Amino acid sequence: MAEETITEQVHQGQQWLERLLDLAGMPAPVQVDTSRLETEGSCWLIIGREELSDTQVENLLGNRGHALDAIQYLANTTLNMGGTPDTQCAYTIELDGYRARRQVELEAIAQAAVDEVRSSGEEHEIRDLSSAERRQVHTMVKAYDDVTTESRGREPDRRLVVKLKSSEEQ
Repeated sequence: MAEETITEQVHQGQQWLERLLDLAGMPAPVQVDTSRLETEGSCWLIIGREELSDTQVENLLGNRGHALDAIQYLANTTLNMGGTPDTQCAYTIELDGYRARRQVELEAIAQAAVDEVRSSGEEHEIRDLSSAERRQVHTMVKAYDDVTTESRGREPDRRLVVKLKSSEEQ
């Protein structure tokens, strides 16, 4: 994606999120972090916590981050609608360090699952992950040559399964 297109997309995402927060009665500034564009392919839109009450932060996060996930889904769907793949931008919405904390938790969950599979030889199911979190764990586990992942089930009971690779896969 061209530099000017990225800048335009990022600015559009920032304005969209600030407008959404205004409409929700929770006006807050939104900072932009594009440092992860090359490594993760995602532009982070960070909601300023200092303008919000604790209750507003809790409402924006929701139970286990579900409200924040919904806002992120809306941002990605709305802002990328009608665009071609080369003009689309992936947005990650952050508030009060939630995504950073959850990333550390997901890394620990992935490592524990890999360790369990290696020691037992049995599959290990990870439940209660959002689709975005399942994608993250799939990506994390790709770093290991001897294990693989798959998703099973249907929403809302979709699970990520970590298992040893078969000899054909290795």
